[in-house]
Amino acid sequence: MASNQQTRPGIGDLAKDTANGKLGIVMGEIGGRVQMRPVGGGIEWDAMPDNVVSPKAREELSARLAVRNANTRAGL
Repeated sequence: MASNQQTRPGIGDLAKDTANGKLGIVMGEIGGRVQMRPVGGGIEWDAMPDNVVSPKAREELSARLAVRNANTRAGL
């Protein structure tokens, strides 16, 4: 029997913070909060674990394409 329960993204996974709608990479968990870093780099923010979910396929594709385009413009 298949489970409808989703697992929360782990360290290094792309995730969405539903409280603010931002996508980020899960960096760790400290003090009951999940630390997330913007996909393109930047300052981490704390998210409540219940607000951290896997992004929809379209959101993930958009985020990965934005990083790829930025790297191309930077000559990387």
